[in-house]
Amino acid sequence: MTPLPPLPSQTPSTSRTAQPPRTTGAHPTSPFGRALCAMVTPFTASGALDLDGARRLADRLVSGGCDGLVLSGTTGESPTTTDAEKAALVTAVREAVGGRATLIAGVGTADTRHTVELARAAERAGADGLLVAAPSYSRPPQEALEAHFREVADGCGLPLVLYDIPARTGVRIEPDTLVRLAGHPRIVAVKDCAYDLLGTQRVLSRTDLAYYAGCEEQILPLYAIGAAGYVSTVANAVPELLRAVLDAFDAGDTAQAARRQRGLLPLIEAVMATPLPGTVTTKALLTALGLPAGPPRAPLRPAPAETTARLLGAYAALR
Repeated sequence: MTPLPPLPSQTPSTSRTAQPPRTTGAHPTSPFGRALCAMVTPFTASGALDLDGARRLADRLVSGGCDGLVLSGTTGESPTTTDAEKAALVTAVREAVGGRATLIAGVGTADTRHTVELARAAERAGADGLLVAAPSYSRPPQEALEAHFREVADGCGLPLVLYDIPARTGVRIEPDTLVRLAGHPRIVAVKDCAYDLLGTQRVLSRTDLAYYAGCEEQILPLYAIGAAGYVSTVANAVPELLRAVLDAFDAGDTAQAARRQRGLLPLIEAVMATPLPGTVTTKALLTALGLPAGPPRAPLRPAPAETTARLLGAYAALR
């Protein structure tokens, strides 16, 4: 299949700088920028880490409007990359984007000691912040969960984004726990995939934590009530269109922001609302577009041809 051409706005640029944090209006300061992409981890056809591909993809995303990149998260296949690969990925992407974007490294594991080790390694590799999910499988109670996050925050010098995604970890970071953790000077943000609008507003009203929508269908709703921005998987393919939602809202054109949010729905559904993980669908779309991605690592498997066709159809409808 012939790849679709990139948009002119996606032409690599070396002059763009990341957006400064906002400090006015209804929104809190955005410590890592507003528009963040949960970047896939490119692999070669044989499954090896593709650092050159990672550099090229990172440059494209930042040139397309991303203020920051989240590496080695859910979309970045963190469960199947080694500690050395995670550090090498941060180093390579930093080389590619320099100071044009912030880099957040996913370091969450089911082991507190291991998480601290990864946090320190990410700091040495050049990350600006850390994404730390709740430990999976063991399902610690809230008191133990709070202690886990505090130990990670105390064990390194980088600010933390707490990743609240109970559908994957098996445990919620409860709003009251987040309120208590907000008092730690290095716990500064939350990636919100909890689907609890009431709980999110409770934390926003009681803390200065910067909230980032982790589910694309919630970008505008959460932004409208004071979130700092988003961390998006779909942004791997259309970074400029996700950013346009926030730009319209910040310009005071809320109707345009709503139209842009709704206009993205077919692609959001094609990428995220299928039986396949977003990593699989995103890599299928990027590969079809001729962009760095490669196959996912086992146990994940590449998307079937009919899924890729639907993804391309949804992508083409936005152009």
